[in-house]
Amino acid sequence: MPEFVRSGVRMAALLVLGASVAACGSFNEASRKFASAITPYKVEVVQGNVITKEQVDALQKGMSRQQVKDLLGTPLLASVFHANRWDYVFTIKRKGVPEQERRFTVYFDDTGLERFEGDEMPSEQEFVASVTTSIKNPKVPRLEATPEELAKYKAEQPAPAPSADISSSDTSTAAPPANYPPLESPQR
Repeated sequence: MPEFVRSGVRMAALLVLGASVAACGSFNEASRKFASAITPYKVEVVQGNVITKEQVDALQKGMSRQQVKDLLGTPLLASVFHANRWDYVFTIKRKGVPEQERRFTVYFDDTGLERFEGDEMPSEQEFVASVTTSIKNPKVPRLEATPEELAKYKAEQPAPAPSADISSSDTSTAAPPANYPPLESPQR
């Protein structure tokens, strides 16, 4: 290879190296703002049971385990080594909302619920307000049907077919079954 070609390759390599170093130095404040605006999606992490002040107020000494479970839900932690203790833990990590963590523990004895203790629980309205702070005007769907909507639904339903008396042992009066497709495909 002639000498002028070698020197040209060296010169090209030096130019590429210099351009790459210059590109690293040109990452200015505008570039940093643009890069910080593009962030990956962060998933909301909600774990445990939401326990409200209203639920805590409904607890009564002597309630059975099933009654407590019906009221508070299945405990997050029920240890084999502490069979008379259930721990309820709630955590939420969400963008735009301060991280929340609450703990609540119930203790049982032979007669039922003995006592309970834990963090100060928010009311249901306070909890919803703390979660929806990043949403300006949350749209709450209407949960009840109007009487007109219910009447329309009843009008659309077909009349029920007369039921056959199952208790009668006479099967000869039963209507023949509808035309069912064959179980096996016809052989050709």
